[in-house]
Amino acid sequence: MASILRGNMLIAQSGGPSMVINQSLVGAVLEARKHKEIKGVYGSLHGIKGVLEEKMVDLRKESVATLEAVAATPSSALGSVRKKPTPGECVKIFGIMLKYNIRYFFYIGGNDSAETTHIINEDAKTVNYEFRCFHIPKTIDNDLLENDHTPGFGSAAKFVACAVMGDNLDNRALPGVKIDVVMGRHAGFLTAASALARVYPDDGPHLIYCPERPFSIKRFVADVKRVTDKLGRCVVVVSEGITDADGLPIASKFIRETDSHGNVQLSGSGALGDLLANEIKEQLKISRVRADTFGYLQRSFPSLVSEVDAREARAVGIKAVHCAVSGDTDGSIAIRRKPGIKYQVYLERVPLKNVAKETRSMPATFITKTGNDVTPAFLNYIRPIVGPLPEIGRLQRFKVSRIR
Repeated sequence: MASILRGNMLIAQSGGPSMVINQSLVGAVLEARKHKEIKGVYGSLHGIKGVLEEKMVDLRKESVATLEAVAATPSSALGSVRKKPTPGECVKIFGIMLKYNIRYFFYIGGNDSAETTHIINEDAKTVNYEFRCFHIPKTIDNDLLENDHTPGFGSAAKFVACAVMGDNLDNRALPGVKIDVVMGRHAGFLTAASALARVYPDDGPHLIYCPERPFSIKRFVADVKRVTDKLGRCVVVVSEGITDADGLPIASKFIRETDSHGNVQLSGSGALGDLLANEIKEQLKISRVRADTFGYLQRSFPSLVSEVDAREARAVGIKAVHCAVSGDTDGSIAIRRKPGIKYQVYLERVPLKNVAKETRSMPATFITKTGNDVTPAFLNYIRPIVGPLPEIGRLQRFKVSRIR
């Protein structure tokens, strides 16, 4: 029988916000209230930064109605942070946890957040601090190891699909070349989601470039020319993380800002879109060329939440608390997909070290051999995660009649 650990719980959010990260927060908080061994339930403001500064709020005082309203609201209700704790800060963290009798710690975030959770957990072992330490998955990039997909991705993918759907309609009305730059440092899942925007055979995106394949300006220009020669227009979606043949991100040539985990802040500039647009203007002499960088719009956009995404985000928060009170000392919650045609998933606890820091990429079977589109296998993978999209109508015949 698992040992009972009595004490208070601390939960925090880290990394980029998402449309459903608060579902995980509220799922964990409401589940914790059901267990007598968890006394107080606290939320740290702005991740471990709030722990170090002892800026915490009492989440037991919040009504269920308030928590449910927060759950349905995008972005991080507790605030977020991008911070990797130093050894000295870890010592301070455990002093503060001891002060507040924190015995259950939950950190919601992506691979960098999993790394932070792993660091804190390993340091707890060295000082013999008894507590339960869990990472709750979240990342719109969908690049967490051990997971079929991650909370936040489905809703961000829905946003991308809808945005590109609108761009395609705009581009069809006023033909030209439109380039959309989508988030994705190492993985192209979110960029690839733009393929869901296609309803009719000539719909964009006509070209999709993910960071898993080397990007060539020369080949890019040739691809755009081929599409415009055929259709008279072209919608392009490209990942912010596309790299050259040497593996260097194209955008990093213009951006120098990095976070504490060493990541270049690729989403902070429209330079990549401008570069690609200028290449098309200069080499193909096309006058109407436009570029947009979706940037942070993808993360916290209201009203485009995937129902599946919201449900699974709530479930991983609940599962983390279940594991902790059941006696598991640490871990990360992974979403696994069951085999078969019908979409079904199950949740599983995996070791923190398996998820920390490293990322996964899109499988080769999801990208076409030409490297500028996705395969039917990817569409089958993503459709149930995103759910229904808006219906798009089109006039079937254009008939010009003389007005009498």
